[in-house]
Amino acid sequence: MNLSFLFYYKNLLLFVGNSSQSRGQIERMTEPSKVIHVRNVGQEISEADLLQLLRPFGTVTKVVLIRSKNQALLQMDELENAVSALEYYTGVQPNVRGRNVYLQFSSHQELTTAGDGEGNSHMRQSDQELPPNRILLVTIHHMTYPITVDILHQVFSPYGFVEKIVTFQKTAGFQALIQYELQQDAIQANDALHGRNIYDGCCQIEMQYSNLQELQVHYNGERSRDFTNPDLPVDQRNSSSQPAYGEGGGSYGYRSHETRGAYHQTGGGYGGASNGRCTLLITNLDPSSMDEDKLFNLFSMYGNIVRIKFLRNKPDHALLQMSDNFQAELAMNCLRGSKIFGKKMEITFSKYPDIAPSADARDYANSSLSRFHSGSGKNYRHCTAPTKTIHVSSLPREVTEDDIVAHLGEHGVIVNTKIFEVHGKRQALVSFDSEEAATEALVCKHASAIDGSLIRISFSQTHNS
Repeated sequence: MNLSFLFYYKNLLLFVGNSSQSRGQIERMTEPSKVIHVRNVGQEISEADLLQLLRPFGTVTKVVLIRSKNQALLQMDELENAVSALEYYTGVQPNVRGRNVYLQFSSHQELTTAGDGEGNSHMRQSDQELPPNRILLVTIHHMTYPITVDILHQVFSPYGFVEKIVTFQKTAGFQALIQYELQQDAIQANDALHGRNIYDGCCQIEMQYSNLQELQVHYNGERSRDFTNPDLPVDQRNSSSQPAYGEGGGSYGYRSHETRGAYHQTGGGYGGASNGRCTLLITNLDPSSMDEDKLFNLFSMYGNIVRIKFLRNKPDHALLQMSDNFQAELAMNCLRGSKIFGKKMEITFSKYPDIAPSADARDYANSSLSRFHSGSGKNYRHCTAPTKTIHVSSLPREVTEDDIVAHLGEHGVIVNTKIFEVHGKRQALVSFDSEEAATEALVCKHASAIDGSLIRISFSQTHNS
């Protein structure tokens, strides 16, 4: 690294988006480091979300989640990669799951397994700091639906005999301790389930080994269960039976799952059955600008499309049928109220359960452009409402930022572009000055060609606001 490089980056404004820091505070934090300190990391933000934030810039080798302070530390493999990330985020406000996060270099040059002086009590690395144990500590992120002992037992029992389960609520969110009969079964479950979703698109599992040797279960109920002792008294209080493990129980304010009990592994999660409402009514469209293919490009972000039909007597209305209810509800929640071609889309469930094949209904059931193929449940993790930043993949090897701007610039002002490689494939993040411009670029240019390469576009969770 040459001196001019160091001089430039030692003078970066490192508290992204925070201009109220004093000059002295900034000076103390401007030493470049492989370790990036992330602030305002809410409980809804997972380790996987943070990794996605930095993945375009290089490999993250270590992660520390400091849940009690809503902070995290991430160590990059190379100093230059950490510097590139900070340089990019000085011009683009990173936003993860609707929350602005703030990046700066850490005062540490390396993360070690010992305490790092910044308040972390646990470091999770790819090889786990705690030794393998038959008891797993499980944290559930993005808990859209309630999780009970019965649900956890269905998810974890395929990997071995589960002796005991205790659930509780702590600062990190909903957690559970799961005790297997054999340590090798716990290891197998940890390897198979860490980072997976219980339901498609939500209830993500984060795991580490516990340092406990034996769980104490006093009641069998919704919050705790000893499967080796069915004669324990039944807990009638609907609260945590294990105050020593958590910080109190009580009911959680999550809506009940209509198909509780039907769990089958589908790629990224264990999906329940559909309630049958798969068809959406989309209104307040601009009929002169929007057509079936553009609606497909937008709504296929959230699931597979079966058919789309514009209504003859109401040209600003369209019916759109998705593969299942979960995908339809996900699309409606993410896109309702979004602005496209100067119009604010309104989306509700249609009174019609499906769209019958007809001459004026476009069929997409077998489209090669569908994004959710068999075994691709992991795609749900990347679903997000429209953002100002789009992710462009399948780019040609020789593409330049100028090429990308020329291809997408007609849809709005582009404020930033970043080309990077993942597994040797060229990709880019492109930031517009508004969500509407980014949305227009996606609906018009997804599956279009740059130098013969058919590009794919999606909204990025790494976005500015």
